[in-house]
Amino acid sequence: MTLSANLSLDFLKLLAHDVRWQLLNALAESDRRVQELVTILQRPQNLVSYHLRLLREGRVVRERRSSADGRDVYYSLDLDQLHVRYLASGQTLHPALVNAPPVTGGSLPEAAAAGGEEGERPLRVLFLCTHNSARSQMAEGILRASGGSRVEVFSAGSEPSQVHPLAVRAAAAIQVAISGQRSRHMDEFVGQHFDYVITVCDRVREVCPVFPGDPQQIHWSFPDPAAVTGSDDEQFQAFLQTARELSTRINYLRLMMERHPKEI
Repeated sequence: MTLSANLSLDFLKLLAHDVRWQLLNALAESDRRVQELVTILQRPQNLVSYHLRLLREGRVVRERRSSADGRDVYYSLDLDQLHVRYLASGQTLHPALVNAPPVTGGSLPEAAAAGGEEGERPLRVLFLCTHNSARSQMAEGILRASGGSRVEVFSAGSEPSQVHPLAVRAAAAIQVAISGQRSRHMDEFVGQHFDYVITVCDRVREVCPVFPGDPQQIHWSFPDPAAVTGSDDEQFQAFLQTARELSTRINYLRLMMERHPKEI
């Protein structure tokens, strides 16, 4: 067996364990803390921690210390790494698993390509962070630009300030315009219906209000790029990295929305 085949087999074995598969499924929905994963899986904490360590060592799960409470650690999927290794494993077995021929009838149905059937209510998505100046603003702009008429997107904060100039510049660097957006307080949206409420800041997750209609609650643990010090270029690179990572998350979010549409 070749080295690449051995690596692919090791990767598939890593995914195949039932506890690790449950962890990956839980983290596919949202970034989570250990205790949250223990509750979801109904497994002992030492067992959950053991399998999380294996997933970290396998480079498909990342950890980041909470900016709200430094004692907490958030775990998230490394989606890019998982995607690359999953495709590589399929390629090792047979190229048809990666370069599959199109399904009968051609590409996506017209309704799917257009983002939903005519007359279908757009999904309402709210991004939240503390100051509504960078992370949530960039997320709002990215999803609005990529989601089209399929979504209505908003953002807000618990302590709103103003849109950060470097957030505007970083978004523009990935061809997204957010200069016309403004900071809002999340109280403006209390009582409104949303399909997805996504917190992109650990601090705001602790004070996120309850919204009617049982929206899907998702947390993405992003550090605040505005907290980065250094040269002008170093600060801008922090914003640009955040914009790129948000874009990756949002691309996968859109796939999840299409795979598991909210019932209306």
